[in-house]
Amino acid sequence: MTTTLPDKTLLLHDIAGLRAAARFVREHDSVALLPLLLPGLDGPDLQALAGHCRFAHAGLLLFPPDADSLRAQLAACGLDVDTPSHPSVVVRDRLARRHGRDPAELDVRILRPRVYGPAGQRRAVEVFALTVPPHSGLEPIAAYERTRRHEAHLAFEIEHPEPLALRGLCAILARHGARPDGGGYNRHEDGTVLYFTVPADAACDYGRLELYARGDHRDTLAAHLDHRDPLDRPGPDGGPDALHAAETLLHLLTGAWTTQALAAFTRLGLADAMDTRAAQRAEDLARPTATHPRSLATLLRYLVMLGAVAEEQEGFRLTELGALLRADTPGSMRPLALMYGGPFYRSFGGLDHAVRTGQPAFDQIFGENHFDHFARDPRLASLFDQSMAASSRMFQPLPAHPVITAAAQAPAAAAPPATVVDVAGGNGELLGLILTAHPRLRGVLLERPHAVEAARHRLDAAGCGARCAYRSGDFADVPPGGDVYVLSRVLHDWDDDRCREILRHCARAMPAHADLLVVERLLPVDGSPSLATAWDLHMLCNVGGRERSADHYARLLADAGLDLVGHSPLPLDAHVLHARRSAVPEPVPRRN
Repeated sequence: MTTTLPDKTLLLHDIAGLRAAARFVREHDSVALLPLLLPGLDGPDLQALAGHCRFAHAGLLLFPPDADSLRAQLAACGLDVDTPSHPSVVVRDRLARRHGRDPAELDVRILRPRVYGPAGQRRAVEVFALTVPPHSGLEPIAAYERTRRHEAHLAFEIEHPEPLALRGLCAILARHGARPDGGGYNRHEDGTVLYFTVPADAACDYGRLELYARGDHRDTLAAHLDHRDPLDRPGPDGGPDALHAAETLLHLLTGAWTTQALAAFTRLGLADAMDTRAAQRAEDLARPTATHPRSLATLLRYLVMLGAVAEEQEGFRLTELGALLRADTPGSMRPLALMYGGPFYRSFGGLDHAVRTGQPAFDQIFGENHFDHFARDPRLASLFDQSMAASSRMFQPLPAHPVITAAAQAPAAAAPPATVVDVAGGNGELLGLILTAHPRLRGVLLERPHAVEAARHRLDAAGCGARCAYRSGDFADVPPGGDVYVLSRVLHDWDDDRCREILRHCARAMPAHADLLVVERLLPVDGSPSLATAWDLHMLCNVGGRERSADHYARLLADAGLDLVGHSPLPLDAHVLHARRSAVPEPVPRRN
């Protein structure tokens, strides 16, 4: 029997491409690389892309004759030969459509051997491997793909893949000549891939660019694929569409598992026991967390799909996303996981009651309203305040708002320092941010008694407590005489009548020159995806409040004697609305 060996020239060709890709990944970074791919990219567009996208890997397609040959190719390039592999659904389907083959014939595997960037950044070479035995019917595919290099690309991972941000990044790429070129959702790793062809004058050997977003973003993907190459479109029989719909629905129906997996991960103290730099075995993590090793491994593998944990040869490692659930992480989101996996998770079990009656499901489940329930339980009250602070990223740009900066820059000799009044300011997170950024400003915080004490400790620790006064009370107690009033994530807790009442209290306290800043999420008027739409359901279920559009807020402000001057975006789909007291018409002099 004669054994036919693979063509060594072709194997050397694949090794050269793999070595070049690894070298490219080691030498480049996002800020320098993006203008090479998109000539003319600069200014705000470059800042937006580089700020949201991290250069993650260079990808290429190899055609080893067997698994041992692939390991030898990796070894020849100094890459980890034991890198785990997964099925590559996206590339398999692209190859099948391009070459008119049955996807079942094409066992495309994906491996990501680790490579480090110039400053030690964790990156990878993304290797797609299609096994092509000698003299098999797959050799024409290999020959064609080696020449065309269709799957060679540079990939950027989106740090926080919110739907609006993802669409905005796609729009920037389109403005600078990138054309949609397919993509897909890989259920094996729960990730969405959007491919683009870069302009012909790109100063780079890679002709394709990939945006990678963790999670299922198939609404954005569908819009992206409307502009793809005809070869990438599904067949006319409707079969793939029906399968896609079933997979999508199944993914949606299991969303509760995701919430509880992250909540259990937090409650068990796993995030605090794990490290972002070194992997640990499930058996070693089970001891300090008092968990069952095999069951813990099951949970950790699920969290790998979510991106909170990474699985490596040595065990499981905490990712940057998972580190947000550590207690000692600045801006930790641990309280949110405990709230959404605890009281709010229970209340959503009564969502049908809220939809039928218009009354909060929380009241039905717990026998009292959200605020009274938390006020009676100091532990829950503290957790709720911490969870509000955990979303503080939305108002981090607020100290730079023109209203705040103008108040801070008022001439010192002309008047006493300006005062910012934070109405229902929680534990003082926002007010502390403003006072820290502007040492000349003074603050007043109005809150419930227990929250006032928490705010006092926080602002003292931040070094600005001496510039702040505290008022215990309700909305009727809004202190007069301030220069800037702030209502952050307050109005969405209430119905329209209560909102008008709150705004009237503010308007009565505001001097004629004062400004009001309202921080809320705004419902989109065009039906586009938004966190505000999700939180609108949350408010219905838990507090009986609602999210609103900018026009809706303008009407409420007008009813309270306030004019909406304008609004501007903040992170996490939030906005800051700027209002002032309505001008009082000058009296018309009477004629004798």
